[in-house]
Amino acid sequence: MKKILLLVIVVMAALSATAQDMYLGGGISLWRNDDLDKTSFSISPDFGYNLNSRWAVGGAIGFAHSYDEGESHNSFALAPYARFSFYENKIVRLFIDMGFGFSTTSVKNRDDNYNGFEIGVKPGVAIKLNDQFSIVTKVGFAGYRDDYYVGENGLGVALDGNDISLGLYYTF
Repeated sequence: MKKILLLVIVVMAALSATAQDMYLGGGISLWRNDDLDKTSFSISPDFGYNLNSRWAVGGAIGFAHSYDEGESHNSFALAPYARFSFYENKIVRLFIDMGFGFSTTSVKNRDDNYNGFEIGVKPGVAIKLNDQFSIVTKVGFAGYRDDYYVGENGLGVALDGNDISLGLYYTF
């Protein structure tokens, strides 16, 4: 896993030397439910490179921690994708991210760590605030998940609150 992450960083650094269209963004979350004694937080940076006006390649890295009824869970995910923009005007861009992801989750004081994956598509909308900043949201997921970082297992389409993300992106 460390080699894959290092490879991604090296490739992104090499592209940034000549690129004007790299982007960096992501999101964070924090949740506390006193009734269930459950706390969770996550951080998920996202990075990519615009190949042209229609296509981009990128990836997301995620870390999540949750404490639920005395058990502490830590999850890590890596999800590369290809982004196709099918509509764009001066302010709004509609796109679809096609990709796959790998995750690993460990449970503190237990030996039953598990790995998971997903493959599918995530539709999204980018709202341009100025030349450098955009608000980006991805709504839903269609594809297959097996013990992945977030969401349900199996094949299908999910349009619930767990599959909505909102982030601020910086293009340089």
